[in-house]
Amino acid sequence: MLAGWATKLVGDPDLAHDFATEAFVKLLRNLDSVNEPRPWLYTATANLVRDHWRKRGREAIAYEKLQGGADPEPTDHATVMTVRDAVQALPDRLRMAVMLHYFADLPVATVADQLGKSQGAVKRDLYDARARLASMLEGTR
Repeated sequence: MLAGWATKLVGDPDLAHDFATEAFVKLLRNLDSVNEPRPWLYTATANLVRDHWRKRGREAIAYEKLQGGADPEPTDHATVMTVRDAVQALPDRLRMAVMLHYFADLPVATVADQLGKSQGAVKRDLYDARARLASMLEGTR
């Protein structure tokens, strides 16, 4: 389940599996201080993905995906890529809230706890993220 979610974020199942495995290793190292393992794992994985995107750059990853061969459903793949790129273009505070709430399907209260924010602040971040995404994706319909 965690690797599947990470695959949605990075588009590469092998890389996603590596991130999920690394998150589990980190969980085992910090098990004494972790109260809620599931949200902790999603946050750790999201952080690994974020670091990966920063390190490699969005253009390099987009190039790799284009070189990967033909997609049986190019329209759906193009839509997924467009949305993924738009989410990755969000500022960190908005992207993390979106990834944890919408992609990891965590409730606002859990997202707030994981990000060290109030529920109201997370709701505002999600509202701002939706507005920015709508603006970014407006011409793609």
